[in-house]
Amino acid sequence: MKRSFAALMAFVLLIAIVGLSAHLVVLEINDTHGHAWPYGNYGGFAAIATIVNQVRAEAQANGWDFLFLHAGDVNTGVPESDMLYARPDILALDMMGLDAMTIGNHEFDHPWSVLSRQMAWADFPFLSANIVYKGTDKTVGQPYLIEKFPDLKVAILGLTTKTTEYIGNPEYVKGYDFLSPDEVAQKYVPMLQKMVEPDGIVIALTHLGIFGSEQTVAGTPGAVETAEKLDPPNNPYGGSVSLAQSVSGIAAIFDGHSHTAVTSPFNVNGTLIVQAGSYSKYIARLDLIVENGHVATYTYKLITVSKDIKPDEAVQDLLNAYKIVGSAKLNEPIGYSKVNFANEKDSTRKADTLIGHLITDAVAWKFKDMGIQAVLMNGGGIRAPIPAGTITYRTVLTVLPFGNTVVILKIKGSDLLKAIQWGAVYHPEDTGARLNEWGLTYTVTPQGVENILLDGKPIDPNVIYTVATNDYMANGGDNYSMLKNAQQYNTGYVLADVVKEYIEHISPIESYPFTPRWTEVE
Repeated sequence: MKRSFAALMAFVLLIAIVGLSAHLVVLEINDTHGHAWPYGNYGGFAAIATIVNQVRAEAQANGWDFLFLHAGDVNTGVPESDMLYARPDILALDMMGLDAMTIGNHEFDHPWSVLSRQMAWADFPFLSANIVYKGTDKTVGQPYLIEKFPDLKVAILGLTTKTTEYIGNPEYVKGYDFLSPDEVAQKYVPMLQKMVEPDGIVIALTHLGIFGSEQTVAGTPGAVETAEKLDPPNNPYGGSVSLAQSVSGIAAIFDGHSHTAVTSPFNVNGTLIVQAGSYSKYIARLDLIVENGHVATYTYKLITVSKDIKPDEAVQDLLNAYKIVGSAKLNEPIGYSKVNFANEKDSTRKADTLIGHLITDAVAWKFKDMGIQAVLMNGGGIRAPIPAGTITYRTVLTVLPFGNTVVILKIKGSDLLKAIQWGAVYHPEDTGARLNEWGLTYTVTPQGVENILLDGKPIDPNVIYTVATNDYMANGGDNYSMLKNAQQYNTGYVLADVVKEYIEHISPIESYPFTPRWTEVE
């Protein structure tokens, strides 16, 4: 008996000195943007549910700890979801047992009434420690979550990109302050470390992005070095690499926003950074072996959500029921085109495009009786192509999913010139700002924007011009703050409906000649 007691005491002492290891499995998705249903080669949420169920069962069978997380941007991208404010997506995530979601910038594509409703639908918390009601310290979402397992405590800190203050719809973000994620994390991480002592860890669920790897497959050492240079420490508008460089003590960052499919975790300052691409194409799986409050080792896998994965029937039935709602209206043909209005690799954010012409032409046509002299459209607001063939209302809503309305501006020439000079150039870190326009011509040079003409004539800084744009830009979105100086009239016409009406008017589209509206000198 004495030997047994002595052995037991020795074992207890060994545990106290060395500590036992815990195995934590984390599955992450991000930037799903309404892609709850199968599309192309990908299986959607029902296939994701199958993977989640399998990995959760594996964890339970082995006594491992398990988390399923979403790094933000559940909104905007698929009409069936957009029409219902992502209710199908959120209810499906509930069925999958999602533990938490970070608030992404696209959660501000709608007014607070919608976001609050989405939070009410969800059985999981919406996290963000750095979005507060303007002029207060009160966070909009829950700042963090503590998950307590039998052998481990995990603190999950939520953070949202500060760029939301200008890439979000100004009308919907004006009531909030978006604080520096790095500064907020510097405050929270030490506090959370104390809360999970002695053996727990802190992880971050963020919607910040990996600079230099936007919309790419990445994970090589070279990509890490590039991100460290592009995203230095203590960058108020920085991404997840800035966060890792600025704040010690974060075991892993589960990130979103840049749509980066990370094949091997970025290791920055001892913090692992992963991200699962976008549009429900992948799930990131990170297994952490935790000893004495530190990650001793890890394994990682980026899982492709193939359409060949057998779907979870319960989730599939839920989503199928919602897909029926409104699908008849969405699938009604509104026109036919022999022309392909392409938008490859988000070309409207970079180049003068035919689809950009179509959309701005539609606005000019609709409001010609109001004396429109120019139309301004941000490239980031055009989200998809219009392929040749039958065009449906669904097609148009996929291209223009934000529900923006058309606004008429009475704008001074000096402010119009500022808008053109801002929007004409390419913004590597804010590519959505680049102009697609009607009524203007200009040349972009390394020295700036030259030969700016409206209807073939120079713009007089002192003359008032009549210009159409969308309500996002009119309210200062994408840093078009100069447009807020104009006298504004919101027509109430939804931009997507204007384009729909124009396509109906000109259909069938036999041809659509392309005449360049601006040129760029390398």
